[in-house]
Amino acid sequence: MKIEFTPGYWADRLEENANHAIFHQWEQLEKSGCIDNFRIIAEGKQTFRTGWFFADSDAYKWLDAAARIYARFPQARLKVLMDELIALIAATQQADGYIYTYNQIHFPDVRWQNLQIEHELYCHGHLIEAAVSHKLATDEDALLDIAIKAADRLVADFMEAGPGSTPGHQEIEIALLRLYDLTENRQYLLLAQHFLEQRGRVGFFPSLILRENASVEARTARRDHAKQEYIQTHPDYETAKLPGTNAAEKPRGIQQRFMLNALTGRYMQQNRTIRHLTEPAGHAVRFTYLQTAVAMLLRETGDSTLLPALEKSWDRMVQKRMYVTGGIGSLPMIEGFGRDYELDPKFAYTETCAALGNMFWNWEMTQITQDAKYADLLEWQLYNAAHVGMGTEGTTYFYNNPLTCKGGVTRKAWFEVPCCPSNLSRTWGYLDQYLYTADADGIWFHQYVSGKVADLNAFSFAVEAGLPYAGLVTIKVKAAPGGEQTLHLRIPSWAETYTLMLNGQPLDETTDMRPAEVDTASGYSPYDAFYLPVRRVWQKGDVLSLEFDLPIWARRTDPRVASTTGKVALTRGPLVYCLEDVDNPGLDIHTAEIKLDTLSVQEGEGDLAGVPLIMGQTADGQPFTALPYYLWGNRGPSEMTVYVKPA
Repeated sequence: MKIEFTPGYWADRLEENANHAIFHQWEQLEKSGCIDNFRIIAEGKQTFRTGWFFADSDAYKWLDAAARIYARFPQARLKVLMDELIALIAATQQADGYIYTYNQIHFPDVRWQNLQIEHELYCHGHLIEAAVSHKLATDEDALLDIAIKAADRLVADFMEAGPGSTPGHQEIEIALLRLYDLTENRQYLLLAQHFLEQRGRVGFFPSLILRENASVEARTARRDHAKQEYIQTHPDYETAKLPGTNAAEKPRGIQQRFMLNALTGRYMQQNRTIRHLTEPAGHAVRFTYLQTAVAMLLRETGDSTLLPALEKSWDRMVQKRMYVTGGIGSLPMIEGFGRDYELDPKFAYTETCAALGNMFWNWEMTQITQDAKYADLLEWQLYNAAHVGMGTEGTTYFYNNPLTCKGGVTRKAWFEVPCCPSNLSRTWGYLDQYLYTADADGIWFHQYVSGKVADLNAFSFAVEAGLPYAGLVTIKVKAAPGGEQTLHLRIPSWAETYTLMLNGQPLDETTDMRPAEVDTASGYSPYDAFYLPVRRVWQKGDVLSLEFDLPIWARRTDPRVASTTGKVALTRGPLVYCLEDVDNPGLDIHTAEIKLDTLSVQEGEGDLAGVPLIMGQTADGQPFTALPYYLWGNRGPSEMTVYVKPA
């Protein structure tokens, strides 16, 4: 399958990702010292290692994103940077495949320490993922050879290891499964399976985590002491001053809840084995990466015993622990899930990476089940919970994404923990992977994005899609196989009505096939989506048009979400809207009461030119403006709210 994006919403953003975001991220990695960490070992550069113990992963994620972007935008400048970093990685890697600059620089005789906390396996995972992407993009082996050496080291050291040697932050499992898919080396599949099957089997987890935490503190003290000695002997040494994370309001008792999460293993999903992990709990990114890996394992092995827990945990997440934006993680510090219906918008952490991890999981579930609810949630998160993480210029970002803000949350060029920027860029770089699948019977249209598609089940077609701002989708068949084939068209949950036409004539396949209604805590229900099958002998020149209505919805949360009782969130099509004080001078957006019968859509001007805005009046006659949630925070520090009170 070959996909070429054509002018439209996503073509513009992918060019921005390729021309601005990826180079900005490299500059920040250089500025922060992340790349120098490799130069210390590879070139003997005289400086002190900077960043968290997992800083290597930020370089690897950038390389992963760069490779995915290069596959579509093969720029010479980007190739030079990739080659430079690959050479540094090669020179840093030890002869037996091990690579982890934190230990190599500070603790050269130590390996595989404090695996629940210090992220050695997480870093190796992102290196391997980058190598797979680089091979697919360039067909070169330089980085793949490094990754294979690293993976073989893991196979030798961990294939027989016990539950205490599973990673605290899941990622290596996804990477090994991707490497298996590329190389067909079954050892990588077996090691990924081993890591997954060992989870939740540690005999007394509090003992393990307390022991590791004490070791981490001792190692950190040694590193800090070494840094002070280095500074004394190198008075000209300067380290980059990075901004911290965004501000986050914290509920009472969060410190105690974090400790309980960590000691019980819930924080790292070590409290249950994978077939019994039916509750979304703990750190949200780790949880979604774990579920993604389990779903990938299911696809590779056909082990259907893995599916029930995946489905149950997804259902509970969507029905009881997910915000209206599709964001997950209601608790700061834990950076993860709270209790059922604990969805206070001001405490919402909803990390960008958690939305991305959820998208990865949704994609795997889409392929396994062909159930439209998973693709529907992927779309919803794509435009809301994930998209909000990157600013309009591609050079500023959000880490956490509250649903109401009275100050302190601003877009930043980089973060002390910069996991989200390159994660966004690598996801945008693989956007084409989430659009279509094919089987013997036909093609499944999961997402609607303007582009040309060739060699998919002997089909070639062009798609023109107005989403997310307009509802018309046109599919023009350029080539078709002989015989009957089915095009499965996803009808989104947000479309109350739609029209379907072939060559200008209405089709009778418009019978509503929506499944039984399922209530959710947030008011957004992906369960309402379904695939509409259109079967016939397709001919070159056929034009299929699908037009969705894009009504304004006032979505109410479940009454058990006490923090938003009596309030609504405005949505239109796949977009969640919010009020930002920049557009509403003189209006207290947090207390204003709006009249729902005054709502209309108008096209924005200036910085918001071409963007459909929701306009209306408050109970006392003041005008108000709501903009898509993903766009907030692009015009300097501001206040914002998703939830408003209807008059």
